[in-house]
Amino acid sequence: MSVILPTINQELLINVTPQETRVAVVESGVLQQIHIERACARGLVGNIYRGKVRRVLPGMQAAFVDIGLERAAFLHVSDMQTPKLLSEETGEQKPIEPTPDIRTRLHEGQSVIVQVLKDPIGSKGARLTTELALPSRYLVLLPYTQHVGVSQRIEDEGERERLKAVLAPLAEQHQLGFIVRTAGEGASEEALCHDVDYLLRLWQQIQRQMNAAGPETVVYQDLSLPVRTLRDLWAQNVERVRVDSREACQAMREFAAAFMPGLSERIELYAGEHPLFDMYGVEDEIQRALEKKVLLKSGGYLIIDQTEAMTTIDVNTGAFVGHKNLEETIFRTNLEAASALARQLRLRNLGGIIIIDFIDMNDEEHKRQVLRALEKALERDHAKTSISEVSALGLVQMTRKRTRESLEHVLCEPCPHCHGRANVKTALTVCFEIFREIIRAARAYDAQGIMVLASTAVINALQDGEANSIAELELFIGRPIKLQAEPLYAQEQFDVVLI
Repeated sequence: MSVILPTINQELLINVTPQETRVAVVESGVLQQIHIERACARGLVGNIYRGKVRRVLPGMQAAFVDIGLERAAFLHVSDMQTPKLLSEETGEQKPIEPTPDIRTRLHEGQSVIVQVLKDPIGSKGARLTTELALPSRYLVLLPYTQHVGVSQRIEDEGERERLKAVLAPLAEQHQLGFIVRTAGEGASEEALCHDVDYLLRLWQQIQRQMNAAGPETVVYQDLSLPVRTLRDLWAQNVERVRVDSREACQAMREFAAAFMPGLSERIELYAGEHPLFDMYGVEDEIQRALEKKVLLKSGGYLIIDQTEAMTTIDVNTGAFVGHKNLEETIFRTNLEAASALARQLRLRNLGGIIIIDFIDMNDEEHKRQVLRALEKALERDHAKTSISEVSALGLVQMTRKRTRESLEHVLCEPCPHCHGRANVKTALTVCFEIFREIIRAARAYDAQGIMVLASTAVINALQDGEANSIAELELFIGRPIKLQAEPLYAQEQFDVVLI
């Protein structure tokens, strides 16, 4: 007898202000995803530009392209449109040249139409492609490829064949390619054709703008975040969409009426006295998502460390002591952690290489079940993920596609006191640095005395625990040393002044 799992209802909450738009995906009262877009730094993914090649790098098989941003964008040869042949085995189109030389495709000063694949992240510029892709509700239009594909998440073979049968004649007629998105599963032929008509009109408009656009200018800009939310995040289990802006609500209803019939009545204008995100506890969840430690219901916890190279997640039993034996306690903690960390990856939008240090397990069956639980929890993730087996050291390596900055990078910046180290020198360490600096200054300059300006904590340490050291140093340099507390100084900050 098959077991039918209950559908988890979702709510989309949209908070709009002139400076910032935020979208929260909530399931059963629990925040699952948060998307933030600021007016001063809108996301670029999906935008199309007429760029200008600034530099070609044969050694990297890539080029830097100026698209009018602060930093030049990066275009690799593998992301360039290449002539394709139809594979006899699979029916899919494959490049004639697997790795063409970048110098045969681009030269400095050349004008090129490109689309942004990844937003600028950290010190890296945007990632570009010349293989344009235009999404709609159910489809993605590929203007330079005549091919019909179906999302891998649509697993029913009969449904895949039906979708291909509907779109193949249209692809051949217009000499264009289409990919059916996950949301297209079960879509009627009429709905698919409606999407095709919309994409054809959009492509014609973009072509006109491409011909008129000057160098280093935007040709096409993707939809605003509220409307994009309907296009990309809406699913059958979305119970309602609540938005606190009348203008955004109207735009979303118009989009829904045109492309998503039946959804308009689920879009509600929120006009309550309390802020929308406060009503659902979203603000508190965002604050918790910026912390390194994530508590589990059992008493265990995760430690999440995000670095430029990778993200590491450490699983600990904490206060959880279990009920049977140590192996069972570890197994239960790891199972709970697998589900919790999958949510944290979505919520914090962590991407790139991710290393998970589960608690060591001796039972091979337990290892297999934990890995399967992680894979199951990641199935709901919109971003593409890839997981390795448990290594000999008990680590799980995985990757998650990164197209935009993580939540931490959007909301935070490196600490000006510790410069991103996540720790500061102790007051005692700073005291010893001050002693060394006093000796340098006394040897280099002739002065009547020396004054030390430092934080209150450091001055207290000098006056209490290191008072004898100060007296010995005065005898050594033959000059008086005065101490002055500066409440606004950080703990590592100090000045040695000649008087």
